[in-house]
Amino acid sequence: MNLTDINEIKALLGRHGFRFSKSMGQNFLCARNVPEDIAASAGIDDKTGVLEIGPGIGCLTNELSKYAKKVLSIELDESLRPILSETVGSLPNVEIYYGDALKTDLRALLGEKLAGCDKIVACANIPYNITSPLITVLLESGLFSRVTIMIQKEVAKRICARPGTADYGAFTLLCRWYSEPEILFDVPASCFIPAPKVTSSVITMNILPEPPVKADRDKLMKIVRAAFNQRRKTLPNALMSGFGRSLSREEAEGALIAAGIDVKARGETLSLEDFARLSEKL
Repeated sequence: MNLTDINEIKALLGRHGFRFSKSMGQNFLCARNVPEDIAASAGIDDKTGVLEIGPGIGCLTNELSKYAKKVLSIELDESLRPILSETVGSLPNVEIYYGDALKTDLRALLGEKLAGCDKIVACANIPYNITSPLITVLLESGLFSRVTIMIQKEVAKRICARPGTADYGAFTLLCRWYSEPEILFDVPASCFIPAPKVTSSVITMNILPEPPVKADRDKLMKIVRAAFNQRRKTLPNALMSGFGRSLSREEAEGALIAAGIDVKARGETLSLEDFARLSEKL
């Protein structure tokens, strides 16, 4: 069965009476080269365990199984159970786990299901309605050596943005704390059924062995959030708003000067290294 042929997809879904769910952000790939290219770029070999989230009808799952030692796919929609049983149920190195990836203990699950794999990567066409929280969970878990995912192009641009650009923000810096991200290629809406209203991008995030700067993570991210919560404010004003009465203007400006940062600067102009120096001085 060609799982990216639109006529075969429609026939498959019709046989099982499947209906797309907008609330789950379901859009299935119908362009053969896309899952092939995603799997080929995910850094997988025959000793690798792969976590996939949102397998849909299994077109990417099938491609991942050609490279990996084992593929574990988490699917929220129970109505896809008979479809996935038909499309990937016979693959010996694929297992489907039905549950909510955001509520699942990934460490325990992967420890059980992907035991014996030399490394574990995440590779998925992520449901777009949970993109940011799911990326955060994957990065903060400390379980993966690489994360290769298809997401909205606008989110991919935010993750890879540079200081001083409109896309640059707190989520950019969170991702940079854990990884080196890179946009691989774009995927037009015409490659999906039903077609979404946005262009997608495939992004890979090579997980760093340790953070690129020395700082207390929670303190650093609190400063980052304060700086970006009110982007139009200069940093002293943004920091004072973010920290409340615990921080005076004199203290905010003094920390900025000590860190070598212009007191008239805005958060969007600062690099992760700048924020680390500010965190040390504040």
